[in-house]
Amino acid sequence: MNLEEFLNQPVQKAVQTIFDISPEKIEFQLTRKDFEGDITLVIFPLLKLIKGNPIEIGNKIGTFLVENVVEVEKFNVVSGFLNIVISDSYYSKFFSEIKNNPTFGFVSQNENEKAMMVEYSSPNTNKPLHLGHIRNNLLGFSVAKIIKASGKKVYKTQIINDRGIHICKSMLAWQKFGNGQTPESTGLKGDKLVGNFYVAFDKQYKAEINDLIAQGQKEEEAKKNAPSILEAQQMLLDWEAGKPEVIELWKTMNRWVYDGFETTYKNLGVNFDSYYYESNTYLLGKEVVQFGLEKGIFEKDPDGSVWIDLTEEGLDRKIVLRSDGTAVYMTQDIGTAIQRVKDFPDVGGMVYTVGNEQDYHFKVLFLILKKLGFDWAKNLFHLSYGMVELPSGKMKSREGTVVDADDLMDEMTETAAKISQELGKLEGYSEEEKQKLYKIIGLGALKYFMLKVDPKKSMLFNPEESVDFAGNTGPFIQYTYARIQSILRKANFDYSETITTLILHPKEKELLKMLEMYPSIIQNAANQLSPALVANYTYDLVKEYNSFYQTVPILPETDLTLKKFRVQLSQKVGETIKSAFSLLGIEVPERM
Repeated sequence: MNLEEFLNQPVQKAVQTIFDISPEKIEFQLTRKDFEGDITLVIFPLLKLIKGNPIEIGNKIGTFLVENVVEVEKFNVVSGFLNIVISDSYYSKFFSEIKNNPTFGFVSQNENEKAMMVEYSSPNTNKPLHLGHIRNNLLGFSVAKIIKASGKKVYKTQIINDRGIHICKSMLAWQKFGNGQTPESTGLKGDKLVGNFYVAFDKQYKAEINDLIAQGQKEEEAKKNAPSILEAQQMLLDWEAGKPEVIELWKTMNRWVYDGFETTYKNLGVNFDSYYYESNTYLLGKEVVQFGLEKGIFEKDPDGSVWIDLTEEGLDRKIVLRSDGTAVYMTQDIGTAIQRVKDFPDVGGMVYTVGNEQDYHFKVLFLILKKLGFDWAKNLFHLSYGMVELPSGKMKSREGTVVDADDLMDEMTETAAKISQELGKLEGYSEEEKQKLYKIIGLGALKYFMLKVDPKKSMLFNPEESVDFAGNTGPFIQYTYARIQSILRKANFDYSETITTLILHPKEKELLKMLEMYPSIIQNAANQLSPALVANYTYDLVKEYNSFYQTVPILPETDLTLKKFRVQLSQKVGETIKSAFSLLGIEVPERM
């Protein structure tokens, strides 16, 4: 129970007793730093029910609380805000309750509650994962961990776009220019090798277009008539017809890519519980179209194509089946969603981690599934995120100018090594320990920089800035954790005693207030699908701890009871940093 929950009933009772009304909701907020108080009751919403001066109303409620709630010491009223001062005993009791709880902030899974499925990554098999995929993977993986910490069962999944013209382009280029190259013969990761042929195809295709334009064709005409694109289109038809040699090459090149992806996922520290492949799902949903036609949800046009009219809902008409009977992406997504619930019957909702350019697509998808009558459709969410850019500008995969995910992770580790060596704090480390630390710091910097930004916002990723050991960065938070571990190693006395009566230093009280927020931060982050809430909470906690560390003596304290308490408090802050960072998929080092 946090402070808001603790005070809610007494405030309700105060309003009922004094004014003879029962407000539906009591609104609290943190007390502003420039006023005395631990929590503030906002009076203004009560003025709809209580006629009178907000200052007088606040004074009456404050007096009632002081007289009837032991933990309320005093109050002050500023305009329409009742600032309440809470006793040290409340915080001491709170700390004794959480001190030895290793899962503080986490909620146990409710077996009766439906599970959530979180989809992320969902790459194409014609190129390696890049910077945009990194943000996608980190967001999806973190949101899955946060939802699980909030008390729900979670399945992590992805759908791999392993069919279509894009993979045929890579296959065709390999046939033409590959000379039998394999990942083994070249020493390249499979996804990089296949990506190189995708770029090679585009280079050849552009050259053919220029030749045709030089021969007098218009650009649009040349794009359609270029030999390479005609061959790729034929290869796609051969794939759909099941031509054995095409299928075999497709399987071989996709396997190279999957092996490459798995290496990247492992290095990034993300994983999945299930995989879906577009080659298996692209026909799903067609039978649902027939069901929708029978129910009058869909309508057939004279040319045989099938549509849904969503104009009354402020959207437009959307095609769900072409006139030739082939499916569109929407059909496939409808079928895949239904298939997932068949595969995992305890799933009661899904989160799709997909860039904001697909906002409209998901509005339509979710609405169609609701109209089809699936009760879980009300629990479908689009974790929409903005694009990532580098200081050098946007990326283009066809031109081979993407920022490769593996290269970026290597660069982050190298940057962390360079800065760590400059700081010169690694005496006594073996070379193996140093390399492990560089990776923890480098990946921590990358992940934190990506996740501290609200997912909805586009972002500029600056590798150098992210590895700064000061400010709102992963390494700054990791360094504070390591500092706490150093204190614990030096505390050569038994500090396990539970201490219940203590006059708290203001800095101790501020830290305890920060710790008390952690469970609600997790719940809010789960509800809003926003790891940024956890990331920025952790930064605020660390800032508060560093202020405490610089102001209050810990190990030099002469009063043994105070010293024990401050070591315990440091330990709990360290545990909470580690816990919060685990939700972001970030490791913390014991030494730095």
